[in-house]
Amino acid sequence: MTTDAPALLPALTARVRETAHARTPACPCGAATLADRPDATVVRHAGTVAKAHAADADRAELSLRVTAAARLPGVLLPPLTPAPVDLHGRLVTYWPYGTPVDPEDPDAAPWEAAATLLARLHRTPAPAPVPAMRGPAKAALAAARLRATAPDHPATAPVLAAWAALPAWARGEAAMPDPTTLCHGDLHLGQLIRHPAPDGPWLLIDVDDLGTGVPAWDLARPAAWYACGLLPPEDWHRFLTAYRAGGGPAVPAAGDPWPALDVPARALTVQTAARAVSKAVLEDRPLDEVERSLVDACARMASVRPAAPRG
Repeated sequence: MTTDAPALLPALTARVRETAHARTPACPCGAATLADRPDATVVRHAGTVAKAHAADADRAELSLRVTAAARLPGVLLPPLTPAPVDLHGRLVTYWPYGTPVDPEDPDAAPWEAAATLLARLHRTPAPAPVPAMRGPAKAALAAARLRATAPDHPATAPVLAAWAALPAWARGEAAMPDPTTLCHGDLHLGQLIRHPAPDGPWLLIDVDDLGTGVPAWDLARPAAWYACGLLPPEDWHRFLTAYRAGGGPAVPAAGDPWPALDVPARALTVQTAARAVSKAVLEDRPLDEVERSLVDACARMASVRPAAPRG
């Protein structure tokens, strides 16, 4: 699939306007570009959002993921259209707009809502066939990009050493030990919106990585942040407590959750550190304090063997 990148954004803006006007003749016109990255271009027009997925997105797999979202109302934001469409070499999906998490108000971060939605997702059998969850594959891509962009950076060696210490499944080189649990695959607070806007219930968005796999992967980013000292203990406690209260199967109902979380949390730490170092090199700047914390965590991880996942 070839991509006409310069023409994509104006064409996507026109398409989302047409779709919004078809939904309501009284459209309060107004367009905004929500994201414009190589892996995703997202445009909003009033209450309609159009997303152009990565140029290498697989049509069959994306269609299965969109179908699953349509069949899980109350957990995932349902799409406006049942299948992706082509636009300038990219697959495009359409979604209703929802109010995102406010990044300027960390005290209002919906950790309980995120955990409760994950628990529901993990307890629900896949409503339609879906591919494997893409979390390990994305982590592998970050490690490969680090090798290519920053082979001589002093932070690269400890990050890649931590990566090499992970089991093959966490590096996307073998099947995951859990092939059945439905997972989001890329959970962070940017993946939640309130729908209907502005005060509807929280829902999960972004199905690009949705699939079956190890449910602890969905808890791994906040777990990694907590382990690195980047997430306050009280926020981690809120998240973990709500997940357990919702009957989430990724960790034991009581006791130490870390045997189940250790490998995924390590993998997400490496992924985040690899992306940070690659970005710093491309921007020709030193690592900031948070980025150094992630690299330091990788250096510590490389000296301690990861635990096998359970739960």
